[in-house]
Amino acid sequence: MSTRQPAAGIRRTRPAGTRGARSGSRRADDGSAVAEFVMVSALLALVFAAVLQIGLAMHVRNTVIDSAIAGARIAAAADRTEEDGAQHTALLVSTAVGASYAEDIAVTTAPSGPQTLITVTVRTPIPVVGLAGPAGVWELQGRAFAEDPAL
Repeated sequence: MSTRQPAAGIRRTRPAGTRGARSGSRRADDGSAVAEFVMVSALLALVFAAVLQIGLAMHVRNTVIDSAIAGARIAAAADRTEEDGAQHTALLVSTAVGASYAEDIAVTTAPSGPQTLITVTVRTPIPVVGLAGPAGVWELQGRAFAEDPAL
């Protein structure tokens, strides 16, 4: 078996990413890929969790608003009362996101020009970590015009 020597003036090169011929030789960036992976994956996990939490908060907000609107429509019906609207709103919110979000519901009636406006107001906690939240609350409303019982 013969070993070929490079011709004079030609430099021998190694494929990229291979270590030197000496055993035990270490480059300054050996092992940095593991550390970089850990740092980047932790950052990506944090961003992913934040996006999920914002999505959950918007889901809760939209669900409560939609439930308040549905309750206002029930309360605005000619054969229904304000209490019916509050109960319907509480049922929808409790079913969708939990009973703790349906604890403070108020229904008010006010004249709005020639018609009567029914407003359902739901005060609900802001979900910050999962469905748990701090002392802050959202005050979300749904409105509907009352039906004329004479029609």
